[in-house]
Amino acid sequence: MKFVDEVRIYVKAGDGGNGAVSFRREKFIERGGPNGGDGGNGGSVSFVANPQLTTLLDYRYQQHHRAKNGEHGMGSDCNGRGADDMVLQVPVGTLIRNEQTGELLVDLGEPGQEFMAAKGGRGGLGNMNYATSTRQTPRFAQDGAQGEEITLRLELKLLADVGLLGFPNAGKSTFISRVSRARPKVADYPFTTLVPNLGMVQYKDHLSFVMADIPGIIEGASEGVGLGHQFLRHVERCKVLVHLIDMGAMGDGRDPLSDFNILNKELKKYSAELSGKPQVVAANKLDLTEARERLGPFTEALRRRGIRVYPVSCATGEGMQALMDSVAEVLFTGKTDKIHTEAPPKGSGKRPGAPAKKASATRPAKKAVKKASTRTAAARKPVAKKPVSKASAKKAVAKKAAGLARKPMAKKPVAKKAVAKKPVAKKASTRGSVARKAVAKKPVRKASAKKSAAKKSGGRR
Repeated sequence: MKFVDEVRIYVKAGDGGNGAVSFRREKFIERGGPNGGDGGNGGSVSFVANPQLTTLLDYRYQQHHRAKNGEHGMGSDCNGRGADDMVLQVPVGTLIRNEQTGELLVDLGEPGQEFMAAKGGRGGLGNMNYATSTRQTPRFAQDGAQGEEITLRLELKLLADVGLLGFPNAGKSTFISRVSRARPKVADYPFTTLVPNLGMVQYKDHLSFVMADIPGIIEGASEGVGLGHQFLRHVERCKVLVHLIDMGAMGDGRDPLSDFNILNKELKKYSAELSGKPQVVAANKLDLTEARERLGPFTEALRRRGIRVYPVSCATGEGMQALMDSVAEVLFTGKTDKIHTEAPPKGSGKRPGAPAKKASATRPAKKAVKKASTRTAAARKPVAKKPVSKASAKKAVAKKAAGLARKPMAKKPVAKKAVAKKPVAKKASTRGSVARKAVAKKPVRKASAKKSAAKKSGGRR
């Protein structure tokens, strides 16, 4: 079946039937009066979301859809028959837009959801409705109203829970064929997948989810390179994106890290909301030797961004269970702990692939000491480097001279304190001896000297 996800159609609702102009004509009944019936209503055009459909192929070749008109009114008070509504079945997830204005009219995202795109016209009234006491023979009736008509654009967005992203030939079709019963085309050349594929994944504990595989995206898709962005709308409704990296890609400038950056850049150009969805990164084709050699640097580069890489091999099934467990946890619980990893601290100087060094317990203390020393040095430097004027220099010299003169005087009180600590008795004795010495050494007056001389001479006599 050919996959068609965008069509342009024209829909026209049915017109209402005209009212009848009729009068009763029977034998022995004069002036029977008006008996024209009303016209029937025209059919409306509605859209219903059908979960059994997956494409808009039916509307690619039949683009005009018209509902039937209502029947006209008849005599004998007979009303016209109303037309049946036209119901158009579309896949679940179809967007209906006005082609002229681009306005989004409805998003049929649930099974059985219905939307009336064009309403049918109302039937006109017959002349029996216009009879009054003053106008007993109305010879006119109302015409039916015309049904609505509009040109619509239908866009299909597949309802999937998990979307597969990656470069062409990255192994997306092999991945979905391994985890589900989908059997897309698998070949060894790029752009094998030309249309999206859906697969039902049966997980543990009777849980299941839908996975969508879209064609590969390459650099410049926003400018129309490759298949462009025309299929990215099918993963806009997904809750989780699985980014499949081709670790064995060979070519001009092909590198796993550059492929990862290019695809995320294209997602941002298409939709910021889509680029912000949870993304599980899987490194595919580990069964190749060159892929294992590239795994180490690629894993380390994404670890520095806080992103965890799941190494898998879709061909052999290696690492698929761990990847599906992480996808299911994000899908059903909303937790993203498993798809992120703790990034190394900034400024560590580590290179991708270099062994991690053990952190010592003494490093924080040394850093604190260095910071304190630098702070004190920084505090002292401005004082030493301040420019000194002539006046301030003279004042400083004067203060130094005064300080030198006061230094000896400042030392004397220390000696006095030592003397003050001597016993009190010794001080008294020393003072008495000093007094006695002073009395003995006093000079003798002349009168006393004469008396003493006279006494000496009288004694000799």
